[in-house]
Amino acid sequence: MKVNFTKMHGCGNDYIYLDCINENIKISNPGEIAKKLSNRHFGIGSDGIVLILSSNKADYKMRMFNSDGSEGNMCGNAVRCIAKYIYEKNYTLNDTISVETLSGIKYLKLKIKDDKVIEVEVDMGKAILETKLIPVLTDKHKFINEFMFVDKKHYNVTCVSMGNPHCVIVMDNISELNINDIGPKFENHKLFPDRINTEFVKVCSKNKLAMRVWERGSGETLACGTGACASVVACVINGLCEYDKKITVALKGGKLKIIYSKDGTVTMIGPAEFVFSGEVII
Repeated sequence: MKVNFTKMHGCGNDYIYLDCINENIKISNPGEIAKKLSNRHFGIGSDGIVLILSSNKADYKMRMFNSDGSEGNMCGNAVRCIAKYIYEKNYTLNDTISVETLSGIKYLKLKIKDDKVIEVEVDMGKAILETKLIPVLTDKHKFINEFMFVDKKHYNVTCVSMGNPHCVIVMDNISELNINDIGPKFENHKLFPDRINTEFVKVCSKNKLAMRVWERGSGETLACGTGACASVVACVINGLCEYDKKITVALKGGKLKIIYSKDGTVTMIGPAEFVFSGEVII
């Protein structure tokens, strides 16, 4: 079957978008399609695929599948790309939309200039710190600045869920980190029954972080929106950044702005870009 696709990225976190509304695409095996299309040598190449769908609960619905075929609950960079796609394809004239995800409905505000979406603000909901909900296999109610012993080394770890699980480690020299070695050891650690995304974060100042991310199911990516949110939450609750301040998170693929409010809600602001469109056999 031939289908049309659009490749987009948010700060280098690239996905293949399949418009299941306008194209009437019906896919019975999206995980297998994700593995095929995401291959950077034998496919289009991406961190995964995203299906844009109709919703009975929100304006639109998204499903995203990582490059290993596993389904993710939420992707902050992908949901911004959906907003740009919907607006610039003239599906809506509104500068606000809602998107249903497996981690709840996300509400987006579009910054528009010359009929183009140049930035999207996303209400990411409340950060989850309870270990049972993340989940983390521990008797502790929260896992904040706790010791973990991984690959014969101690790490101070803070765990946060933004609809998907994150493990945040503050450290220096993240540019020299062998993330391909240590990333899988965190992802598949016995403490994390659903596997985990891991962020290695350097605090540059009270309002700027640098971050590298190992995403479960995809490996190192150039950006992770929920990971940037989790990193700011972790730094705020550990006293390294402040509540209600706009924190810039510098990723390998670009920059995101994150605000963690005292009421627990997280706001993400960032760009979304088209790369190319085409037709592929699935």
